[in-house]
Amino acid sequence: MKLYVYVQEAKGLPAKDYNGLSDPYVKLQLGKSKARTRVIRKTLNPSWNEEFTFKVDDLSEELHISLWDEDKFLVDDFLGQVKVPVSKVLDSEKHTMPLTWFPLQSRSNRSKSKPCGEILLTVSLYGRENYNRFLHQESGLTRYVNAESLSARESTEPIETLARISNSSLSSFGSGASEEASSIQEDKMNTSSLAGRFFAMFTNKNTETTNKITETTNKTTETTNQTERAESESSENYHDCEDNSEEEQSDGFFEEGFYSTDSGEQEIPSPLPGGILLDQTYATSPRNLNAILFGPNSDFKRELAQLEGTTDLVEGPWRKAAGEPMKRVVTYTKAATKLVKAVKATEEQTYLIADGKVFAVLSSVSTPDVPYGSSFRCELLFCITPGPEVPTEEESSHLSVSWRMNFIQSTMMKSMIEGGARQGLKDSYQQFSKFLTQYATPLDVSSLAFEQEQPRLDLQMDPQSEWKLIVSYIGIFTLVSTLFSLAYLLLHIFLANPSVMQGLEFGGLDLPDSLGEVITCGLLVLQVERIFKMISHFMHARFQKAGDHGIKAQGDGWLLTVALIEGKNFSAVDATGYSDPYVVFTCNGKPRTSSIKLQTLDPQWHEIFEYDATEEPPSVMDVEVFDFEGPFAEATSLGYAEINFLKFTSQELADLWIPLQGRLAQACQSKLHLRIFLNNTKGPDVVTQYITKMEKEVGKKIARRSPQTNSTFQKLFSLPSEEFLINDFSCYLKRKMPLQGRLFLSARMLGFYANLFGHKTKFSFLWEDIEEIVELPPSLASMGSPSLAIFLRRGRGLDASHGAKYTDDKGRLKFHFQSFVSYNVACRTIMALWRNRALSLEQKMQIVEDEEPTDSGDLQNEDSGYFLGVEEASMTKVHSQTLPFSVESLMELYDGGRLDKEIMEKSGCLNYRTTAWEIYKQKVYQRQIWYKFNRNVSGFGVEITSIQQKSKLDDGNGWIIDEVLTLHGVPFGDHFQLQVRRELENAVSASEACNVRVFVGIAWLKSTTSQKRITKNIFEKFTDHLKETLRLAEEEILTKKQLRCGGKYPFGLVDGGNAEIRIQFIHSFLLIN
Repeated sequence: MKLYVYVQEAKGLPAKDYNGLSDPYVKLQLGKSKARTRVIRKTLNPSWNEEFTFKVDDLSEELHISLWDEDKFLVDDFLGQVKVPVSKVLDSEKHTMPLTWFPLQSRSNRSKSKPCGEILLTVSLYGRENYNRFLHQESGLTRYVNAESLSARESTEPIETLARISNSSLSSFGSGASEEASSIQEDKMNTSSLAGRFFAMFTNKNTETTNKITETTNKTTETTNQTERAESESSENYHDCEDNSEEEQSDGFFEEGFYSTDSGEQEIPSPLPGGILLDQTYATSPRNLNAILFGPNSDFKRELAQLEGTTDLVEGPWRKAAGEPMKRVVTYTKAATKLVKAVKATEEQTYLIADGKVFAVLSSVSTPDVPYGSSFRCELLFCITPGPEVPTEEESSHLSVSWRMNFIQSTMMKSMIEGGARQGLKDSYQQFSKFLTQYATPLDVSSLAFEQEQPRLDLQMDPQSEWKLIVSYIGIFTLVSTLFSLAYLLLHIFLANPSVMQGLEFGGLDLPDSLGEVITCGLLVLQVERIFKMISHFMHARFQKAGDHGIKAQGDGWLLTVALIEGKNFSAVDATGYSDPYVVFTCNGKPRTSSIKLQTLDPQWHEIFEYDATEEPPSVMDVEVFDFEGPFAEATSLGYAEINFLKFTSQELADLWIPLQGRLAQACQSKLHLRIFLNNTKGPDVVTQYITKMEKEVGKKIARRSPQTNSTFQKLFSLPSEEFLINDFSCYLKRKMPLQGRLFLSARMLGFYANLFGHKTKFSFLWEDIEEIVELPPSLASMGSPSLAIFLRRGRGLDASHGAKYTDDKGRLKFHFQSFVSYNVACRTIMALWRNRALSLEQKMQIVEDEEPTDSGDLQNEDSGYFLGVEEASMTKVHSQTLPFSVESLMELYDGGRLDKEIMEKSGCLNYRTTAWEIYKQKVYQRQIWYKFNRNVSGFGVEITSIQQKSKLDDGNGWIIDEVLTLHGVPFGDHFQLQVRRELENAVSASEACNVRVFVGIAWLKSTTSQKRITKNIFEKFTDHLKETLRLAEEEILTKKQLRCGGKYPFGLVDGGNAEIRIQFIHSFLLIN
């Protein structure tokens, strides 16, 4: 049995807003079923015209109807309520309560309370057939919402309704057209007849519906002649009112289409390739946000048009043709600017998805009046999806707006058009986003991650007294017995008289006089020692109670945040039957340690740990729980786990229970409760930057894959949404029999997929799992082509063991891939991705050193420069000088000693630090340098990290010092690397002189429009710094290199003279000799 409720309108509602009006809506509840109407803005006499359906389980229940005033930022205000017993509806005539004005009551139900207004309702309780008969006799209702199930409504209901209307209502529609038109002007609710609404709603759906309507009409009419007369009488009147009711018919269809569309499970469209214009979460439901942006009666579009100066705004009705999505056309005239005159635009909006929770609208804007306007269209994709949970338990929604330029015809102005459109859309949607906040409150998603857990933190993390912790840790009996023993001993000493020395005693040495005294002293010593150790252990644990909780992450990129909530069922390893657990998280080689929880098996932490941003998303995180034994004792492992981020969705990571591995953990079934969040702060540009980086490693252009391809790749291997495909290759997997398939490469994993006669083979493993990659030469078994053998680390990649060729004697899985279509590109791509993710810097350098040149066609080797991954730049000679001392004396400037540090500090380098020279490879030495320029050298206070390599000249008469500098804390510092080469050679003309030549070059890692300006600035400023360094070195060395004649300067020049004059004299004197 079902209860049908028709909410039509209300009047005389109390004013709750400052403007003397309210924003009313209605909540309905029957048992556990709930529903609500839409919000009518700024009125005390709202009109809803909405229908709701409830399932009746108990006739003793009451239908509770309450009216509320919506507040965007505060709690909604109560307006009034009314309760209708179901039994009262059952006792009514035909089980139907006709249209009735119900007085609204306050919560207190006092007789003297202020009037709350009235609400007009119709409530019925009967079968569907009577419902249809009753429906066409009442006033028109334009919106239908089923609170029980939106999609469960039978498709024959509107057909039966229309059949009955065709026989009864349409026959009288023509004669009463004029009277009905006058009533339309008086009452907004009756703007179109119910027959016209249903006819317009369902005639466009399909021809089968029309045939069914005709058949049903013929069955229900008394005679065929009466049916023909009813149709002929209604046809003319329907066409007369069709134009007037068309928009309202579309509006009704707009709302009905959203709340009853059975769209099934559809894939959310990926953002358009032009970029993201708006990406924001709002504190409103997806339906409300959709109604704000695209509703036919929404004020947002009109008010935004007034704000932007847009005129002639005409919003067409939403229409739905057979087998096509819902569409409408919007026309307007954009305001003129300083450069462009007023432009007429036509915008076609199409719903791709509308299932009540997810809405996707594709908007295609054409401007034929602008230059080249007929050759392109600007397309915008609006995606509205459910947002994250909020602490107030209200709905939230996420809005994403992306764009692209769709060129219908080829034009030479393509790049100029795209550039202008990009800047114009960016400015326009900044204003769009700001104005939308007046209709929907934006939410800070980063702060929402832990807001739900915050109340629990506040309740359970109250500070506990140190004395209470000591007592609970040491134990009441142990503490009391020790204190009693010490007090008893002190009292005994106070009351006892001095004893006479006997036996071996002497002054200052009092020995026990009996066996009982020896035992008593031993027990006291052991008890005090035990208490001392426990207090010492407690104090060390309390000193480490903070851990890494609360340390904020730095940088821009992939940010990993881990919330450690609690642990369950930890093993007891202490003699007290408890443990002192703490947790160590390790990701990308960086550990984070939690606080120590004393004497517990179910610890509560509620701590947050953040990792600094990285360029690539992390793959795995190691978690291990230890028992604290002291600062110098070896900790006991209580359990461990590895979290593979590729195996969990973001929703699963947000609330995750991890079972721990290990002997103690498995015996007790220990587990940890975590919340993990992985956020990308760089937006969609991070994919482009990563692919650009890989292109330099591979030496070949890598095409970015489409969103559809990425989505298919993610579904194929069940990957999270942040994983993106870099490249894929056709190859053979060699096992007992070669299996043809495709090898997929992404930033964090390698996967293989094959489908041979319906038998699917699929596996994947992480780049970090790979221990070794071996290139095998062509052979008959590999069909004459080179192949790759990939060895995984022992115990890794067990999920992919069915794809391995065999397990070697070291316990490693071996995977064999051969017959690549493009072997060189595939090999270099695989090697580059593996090196980038799995190898340390030392391992990378070792591979480069041991790697032999291979025939790689025209592929450019990026590792052929001075250092790994650094391309040799075009070097320019910036300085040349002859110094009056040997190269050996000048090399003191680069030996890391006192002279090196003094000269660099005098030239403006702060916190100058170097490592010792180490052998890099044969006859090549290498060291690292860190320093920071002061504000006189650089206004940004640039931090420098550099690597220097030195090697002897071929003739052994000097040195070459190569240096690669990376600048931090300066704009565009990540776009380039600075390379410096110093050639130091002993002069042939003079025995005590050397020639110095300095070359500078810039290796650009990313392109920028400021490239010329940066190059000019570096060559000017940095060259001056290099010259100043050599000048200071010359002055310092010459000052120390006094004449052998008693340490005096020539020509009577004293030590305190002018430095420049002194240098000139010494310079001339040395050259003459």
